[in-house]
Amino acid sequence: MDTQDIQYSPKDFKSPQIVRWCPGCGDHAVLNCLHKAMAEIGVAPHNTAVISGIGCSSRLPYYMNTYGFHTIHGRGAAIATGVKTANPELSVWLSTGDGDCLAIGGNHFIHAVRRNVDINIILMNNKIYGLTKGQYSPTSDRGFISKSSPYGTVEDPFRPAELTIGARGRFFARAIDVDLKNTPDIMIAAAKHRGTSVIEVLLNCVIFNDGIYDSVISKEFRAEKTIVLRHGEKMVFGENNDKGLVWEGFTLKAVTIGQNGYTLDNILVHDMHTEDPTLHLKLALMDGETLPVALGVIRDVEAEVYDVEVEKQIAEVQAKNPTRTLKDFLMKGEVWEVK
Repeated sequence: MDTQDIQYSPKDFKSPQIVRWCPGCGDHAVLNCLHKAMAEIGVAPHNTAVISGIGCSSRLPYYMNTYGFHTIHGRGAAIATGVKTANPELSVWLSTGDGDCLAIGGNHFIHAVRRNVDINIILMNNKIYGLTKGQYSPTSDRGFISKSSPYGTVEDPFRPAELTIGARGRFFARAIDVDLKNTPDIMIAAAKHRGTSVIEVLLNCVIFNDGIYDSVISKEFRAEKTIVLRHGEKMVFGENNDKGLVWEGFTLKAVTIGQNGYTLDNILVHDMHTEDPTLHLKLALMDGETLPVALGVIRDVEAEVYDVEVEKQIAEVQAKNPTRTLKDFLMKGEVWEVK
């Protein structure tokens, strides 16, 4: 993926289409951040492709001045894999939601992650089916009341981080739709990563699941209930950055710096590049109750990339095989002329 010397602005990536999401939907913020991120990344619009499946989030390609493909339900990851493998020079993004990606598209998602295809997946998680009017989704909490679970769900939800890392994912990050400052930086980091990157966006659906994340991300609670992780920096949080994360046995614990003998020296330092996913998974699964929800890039580990390896393999086979065209293939071996 080559970047250009041309300086781009967010408007270079905006299409003239009218944005058809509900007023107040978190998708608007994601779109805005993606325009900003792509301008910073510097890959030309004609070298960028945005793929989607079905759902509210999957309308996003219409609002991008790039190549786009609004595909079929759950198959966005498979289409994005094909696009990247066929044309490795393209910067390929997948816009998807918790229903599209983790229900009918679950297998395509985990195998794209397992293969480590060089695509960037933006997974908008509002814990509801919004486009089809309010059924519970694979990420809805146990007991959640919806049109398809009027007495509450009796299922435990998928946790996208757990699914990603369980599928041997090398890049996982989390953002919130109202954070217009940090989200573009997370998207830029995803684009720089070679391989599959997954960004989970905690996103509000104002119509069918309004306020689902308010207890964590509203201004009243955010400083105490979230932690922004930055590589090489101490894992501190709180209104006055007076709290931090430490090991207690094999689990994480939130402590107050300066109390009970804990000092800044005791606080863990974030290393997003460590190969062992143990700590990354523990950080990603913090839920805002006893431990703050982790935001930012949680895991970023290099590995062999699927489309690069396929391209290399093709080149190696071609170098050993003189057959270059269909005619060469048809005419090799035993052939005869009929007169």
